[in-house]
Amino acid sequence: MHASRLQILLTTVAGLFLLGTVAIFAVFALAPGTAVVYRPFLLTAFVVTLFISLVCVAWLMRGLLRPYSQLIGEAQRAPVAHSGKRQNEAAFVLETFQSVIAQLQEQQKELQRLSEQASQRADSAEAFSDRIVASMPTGLLAFDAKGHATVSNGPARDLFHNSRIAPGQHFNTVFADFPALAEMVDACLSSGRLYRREEIETTNGSEAAKRLGATVAPIDPASETGSRGALCLITDITEVTRLREQVALKKNLESLGEMSAGLAHEFKNAMAALHGYAQFLQSVDRDEQGQVAADAMLQEVRNLSEMTTAFLNFARPQALQLEEISLDELIEECTRELKPLFESRRVELVIASARGSSASVSEPPAVAGGPDVRADPRLLRQALLNLLRNAAEAIPENQTDRRVIIANAVARDQGKQWAVISIRDTGPGIPAADLERIFIPFFTTKSQGHGIGLALAHRVITEHGGSLTASNVAEGGAEFTVRLPV
Repeated sequence: MHASRLQILLTTVAGLFLLGTVAIFAVFALAPGTAVVYRPFLLTAFVVTLFISLVCVAWLMRGLLRPYSQLIGEAQRAPVAHSGKRQNEAAFVLETFQSVIAQLQEQQKELQRLSEQASQRADSAEAFSDRIVASMPTGLLAFDAKGHATVSNGPARDLFHNSRIAPGQHFNTVFADFPALAEMVDACLSSGRLYRREEIETTNGSEAAKRLGATVAPIDPASETGSRGALCLITDITEVTRLREQVALKKNLESLGEMSAGLAHEFKNAMAALHGYAQFLQSVDRDEQGQVAADAMLQEVRNLSEMTTAFLNFARPQALQLEEISLDELIEECTRELKPLFESRRVELVIASARGSSASVSEPPAVAGGPDVRADPRLLRQALLNLLRNAAEAIPENQTDRRVIIANAVARDQGKQWAVISIRDTGPGIPAADLERIFIPFFTTKSQGHGIGLALAHRVITEHGGSLTASNVAEGGAEFTVRLPV
């Protein structure tokens, strides 16, 4: 722009200067007072100056017209349609550039339309991805390279609590109660390690123990600096694990019953013969020492016979006679039957209702409002009697607080309703090393008994599709929890 203006200015100044020079030469050459001898020289100078002027003007005009010529050439090469009418170069250039501008405007509109379509597709894909993440039944969590949460869905927030997961929150905060998960995410971010279907068991404060299945994978392939993020897929497999353990236990019990039923039956026949001989010796006249020995032998034979009978009841598969029963009524029957035992051991039996009130067994028990379940009343009654009897016998004679508390309530877990019966005593509790063996047949920590009552109760509850667990409570004592499907 500035070069064109400078060329125009120089052309104008040079033209005016040369025209002035030519005019001066012409005036002097044609003036009457000019000597004749100078006239040919002046005329020659005039012609030379005029020629130089024309050459300079032509050169300057060529420089001025070169951009215009290039513009015309570009306009002729432009792929645009022309009207076909004869027109001067200025009109041709103007028409060409108008066509080019129109094409650019159309292309701009097309680019804007394509950009809007791409933006809509991106928004649609993002919304679809969000819906997929939200509808997944598995908990999903994603962390960036620095370990900050970027994505989480509803199941994940249910597992780790809504208030605990927020965008930008560090995985150590999210998994504060799940250190094993935090270690897995840390290893994945630092080294790109992949964890596939890992099982984690943990407790969260006052909540029951949970078993989680977790897969932790790097978002990008591993490199020297680790991954760019970590993706966590987490599922609560507590119920699945419980069912798997129950199925395994049933198979083990069935195998145990098949192997030992025949042997126990033959053993019981032998005990019957020994019992007959012991009774015969007891009836024969002999000295006092022989009588004591015969009485002791008869008692031992009776004990072995009782133990064999109990083992047969445990090992022999029993068909369930299911019917609708009220747990409240069944608990009342069990407490009335064991009332003499509790009174003899000076243990208070307390029935706690679902509303939090309680009543001593010596008074009319409050209606707990528990659910009805389908169960075999004879077998379930036997299991509850064993649990209550075990709780009463677990309290030492020299202990001041002598209570057994039984409660019946309804709980919801994994979308199912469960009848929950808890039996808690105020005794010394169960040693930690014995908690895992407490339901093994013939295992007992008491000086008397065969160690078959808890194992039998565990089997009965398991055959009903429920679970029986033992734990120690913070206030002291042991607690047995029965869960039955409603």
